[in-house]
Amino acid sequence: MERTRVFSGIKPTGHLTLGNYLGAMRRWAEVDQHRSQALFCVVDLHALTVDHDPARVRRLSRQAATLLLAAGLDPELCTLFVQSHVDEHARLSYLLECVATDGEMRRMIQYKEKAAREQQRGGSVRLSLLTYPVLMAADILAYGTDEVPVGDDQTQHVELTRDLAVRFNQRYGHTFVVPKATPPKVAARVMNLQDPSSKMGKSDDFGPGIVYLLDEPEVVEKKVMRAVTDSGRDVVYDPQERPGIANLLEILAACQGGNPEALGGVYESYGALKKDTAEAVVELLRPVQARHRELCADPAHVEGVLRAGAEKAREMARPRVDAAYRAIGLLPA
Repeated sequence: MERTRVFSGIKPTGHLTLGNYLGAMRRWAEVDQHRSQALFCVVDLHALTVDHDPARVRRLSRQAATLLLAAGLDPELCTLFVQSHVDEHARLSYLLECVATDGEMRRMIQYKEKAAREQQRGGSVRLSLLTYPVLMAADILAYGTDEVPVGDDQTQHVELTRDLAVRFNQRYGHTFVVPKATPPKVAARVMNLQDPSSKMGKSDDFGPGIVYLLDEPEVVEKKVMRAVTDSGRDVVYDPQERPGIANLLEILAACQGGNPEALGGVYESYGALKKDTAEAVVELLRPVQARHRELCADPAHVEGVLRAGAEKAREMARPRVDAAYRAIGLLPA
């Protein structure tokens, strides 16, 4: 029986965080690459939708790929590659732009939020920021993807992908598999330690509320011990009324494989909870950081993995993208 095909990507717009690991990367390594035909991609083209430093994008792309390997992705089990190394992503994106509508793009929540922030600063918004959900759809549809493991902030984009696949199939003949989003069950959203109402995002380049995967143990400890807590003294799991404590409990539960509600009854003080959470995060990151150091000492290995991954991805994507070109009315080369 053919295995389910899974695609997911990570954007090199900042240093990868504890939220990236607990929300996605660990599941990719422990579950998805074993149960499915899995493709994981550093989506560097998406990093160009905002003002950026070219050298930094290259550096963060290499670091992201290295950390994915350090987190446990195995090239023998999955396909790991860089998006811009496979031309089919950009080829298919334009075709899907010819199927998508302006209204669909402007309804995307992330676009509206980012555009509003940019306009408040007096800046202009790149066209690619408006159309990048179509590129994301191309990333997914090029491979006949069945499932897309994403956090809840990306489910709207997967719904758009489904709509575009159905519309293309209806207008031009069946070409694409219609995928579904599969959000992780635990720690889908790790929140900022200094602002529990905000996601711990890697695009926020600095700040004491963000734990980065390559933070030294003493830095991790300091950030967790200084995490914002809530009024009151009882340690209870209440995301609405006690978001700071709830975030710490969710992080601790995710690190240890426990239940945040049950853990809430174990602690008598915020300090004890912070101490255990800091230790759990340090221990969780220790083997990832050790493997990352080994891989950094052998850059040729990482480059070889990415080269082989791109070749494999290209072989999977090209027949479907070529079929889409024929279906929509373009002459074969």
